[in-house]
Amino acid sequence: MQVQLDSLTTERLQASLAGQSGAFKLFYDTEDCGCNGVLVVQIVDGPNATDIVYEQEPFTFIVDRQQESLFDKVMRIQAEENYPSYKVTSDSTLFGSNVRLRDTRQQAVQ
Repeated sequence: MQVQLDSLTTERLQASLAGQSGAFKLFYDTEDCGCNGVLVVQIVDGPNATDIVYEQEPFTFIVDRQQESLFDKVMRIQAEENYPSYKVTSDSTLFGSNVRLRDTRQQAVQ
């Protein structure tokens, strides 16, 4: 999978790391939602054993192996200009608008 970013998105993702290491995980959260899942972009310490690493520069993007089929080969993440959320799309699908970042890194949880 390839993840395309524009300059505003790159700036916002960089700021969300707050100078610390981390990777961005595309994840469908199905816990307690009563639906097919809600797309979130998690900031994680690094990949788990079941994760697949897709991009390394400028950021590391990962997806859980069991959720890989839910995404397209080329994904786009765009920051909303006047709101702290993102739109995730591909050529064929709008995966989500108003997608939020969730920082689940160990240092963020403590």
